[in-house]
Amino acid sequence: MNKVKHSVEILKKLQHKSGLFIAAPATETGYGRAAWIRDNVYEALGLEKTKQYARVKKAFYAILDILLKHETKIDWAIKEKPTHKYQYIHPRYCPKTFNEFWEDWGNKQNDQIGAFLFKFADLVGKSILEFRDDNDRRIVQKLVFYLESIEYWKDPDNGIWENEEELHASSIGACLAGLERIKKYVHVPQYLIENGREALNQLLPRESISRETDLALLTLIYPYNIVSSEQKFQILKDIEEKLVREQGVIRYFDDGYYGSSGKEAEWCFGFPWLAKIYKDLGNKEKYQFYLDKTHEIMVQGKIPELYSEGKPNENTPLGWAQAMYLVAVA
Repeated sequence: MNKVKHSVEILKKLQHKSGLFIAAPATETGYGRAAWIRDNVYEALGLEKTKQYARVKKAFYAILDILLKHETKIDWAIKEKPTHKYQYIHPRYCPKTFNEFWEDWGNKQNDQIGAFLFKFADLVGKSILEFRDDNDRRIVQKLVFYLESIEYWKDPDNGIWENEEELHASSIGACLAGLERIKKYVHVPQYLIENGREALNQLLPRESISRETDLALLTLIYPYNIVSSEQKFQILKDIEEKLVREQGVIRYFDDGYYGSSGKEAEWCFGFPWLAKIYKDLGNKEKYQFYLDKTHEIMVQGKIPELYSEGKPNENTPLGWAQAMYLVAVA
């Protein structure tokens, strides 16, 4: 089996005709009916790496269309800082209608806006994307004003894992990276970058007050590259010494999601993520180690969301995981 081609085909099947990716084909978990903005950014990374540019464009323009559809909500959040979760930009949408899903699912996720701004600017810089018209430029500018209104550098959110509200280094770093990249194309007040950098440095190498380390911190190395060399190696040291397991990387200590018998679930995309980082660092030995680990946990070329009690869960394949494999090997 050609695992690269197989991964590309998996991602193609997860992309709705609207352009949005669902997270996984599993219907029983809800992953098969919803499109997360964050997951779409990461799933598109894999297709960009394999030069599937038309599909990448379709995904990002669909996200812009979602934001334009909900522009009035964004305007209200800019006018007055949100005080309730429902007032924040929602993380999950129906891939057909672009409507929000109303369930409370840890919906306050500031990192998704940073992720979108970061990658949109990156793709514009590569001439893969462009501002289609003034509407696109207007809504992207409003995302900057939105991050300003919520004061992202001191705004506790549910974070990348949709957990309890805390100030998360991974969320602050995502927003900071997004603002740094998008400032070439829209107005970004300098103090937004300075405040974000200061807040991030105060938290690191921790993810939050309650978490000494967290798999989410890898985002600050790849794709964002927003940390110093010293911070980077401390993050890697902490994650490898404390979170790496046999079939994946646990997200954080005492993670209850699919945990069993006092053991945390082991997330599969941690292996290709570490492989990608070590590939970029030129560490061939560790790159090969984590690539081999990735191949070991594949199920007929599919990468599960996680393993619990030695078994993959229903979210197999996870689009985000297949994309991380592609950026590691392609």
